[in-house]
Amino acid sequence: MARTDTVLHSPSDPLARALGWFSIGLGVVQVAAPGWLARGVGVSDGKANLLLLRAVGGRELATGAGIQLRPRPRRWLWARVGGDALDLALLGAALGNPRTDRRRLTIATGAVAGVTALDLLATFRRASRPSAEEPTMRARTAITINRPVDDVYRYWRDFKNLPGFMAHLESVEVTGDRQSHWVADAPAGRSVQWDAEITDDTPGERIAWRSLDGADVDNSGSVEFAPAPRGQGTEVTVEIEYEPPGGKLGAAVAKLFGEEPLQQVKDDLRRCKQVLETGEVLRSDGSPDGTKSVRQLEQRPAQPVAPTGSAT
Repeated sequence: MARTDTVLHSPSDPLARALGWFSIGLGVVQVAAPGWLARGVGVSDGKANLLLLRAVGGRELATGAGIQLRPRPRRWLWARVGGDALDLALLGAALGNPRTDRRRLTIATGAVAGVTALDLLATFRRASRPSAEEPTMRARTAITINRPVDDVYRYWRDFKNLPGFMAHLESVEVTGDRQSHWVADAPAGRSVQWDAEITDDTPGERIAWRSLDGADVDNSGSVEFAPAPRGQGTEVTVEIEYEPPGGKLGAAVAKLFGEEPLQQVKDDLRRCKQVLETGEVLRSDGSPDGTKSVRQLEQRPAQPVAPTGSAT
């Protein structure tokens, strides 16, 4: 039996979101009540000014919606900065008009300058933390394998075994005591690779890893091993976290074509169970020619599993 719990989320900058809502609120006022706003900032409510305020309000609504709806709103934040510059220029020109209320107009100009500073802060924070804009995939999956804990742990700990049941994993090369190089299939015929290091290795209990700098796919996770209830073998629990290539769009396309790595975790564990319990990956009765994953695995058969009590 396997259990899978997955979560997709996109971290957001509270300041950027707040500025987005500010744009929407200001845009609503500018479009719905331009005369009231014109008088409030000290300019005349003539027809030309009302048309200009409504146009600016439309810009604010579009910018605010862009910030709220886009997973990577940096371009929309820059649009706010550009709009601020235009607003300051318009206010500066209005200050030279003797028919304006200079006191109110000066206060409004100061307020826009303050908002401009916040827009610049939010924009540069996004620029300095591009990874924070990428969606993060998380999964926790468990399966029970009818083999002793030590056997299952040793099989996982020899990373060269993993391509034998992980359909999208092309190869794993052990490059050091705790380092390894991984190559995996990706959507649209691509491949991705990364170097990883073991961050925790407790024999018979847990293996944890993380990718190193320069990885095509930043990832981390762990595999835990525990005796199953009633002596039914080993419960294997896998936790992974990674940023899919191409952001949310890449994740959606991958899922559409059934090649999302997260989508494969459950099937990989099922094949691991088959290899450890029977020594081979079994085909489905409904798919006599084998699924794509099984056909891939046939070209790199699983390593034989050592009997209970012997070393792999």
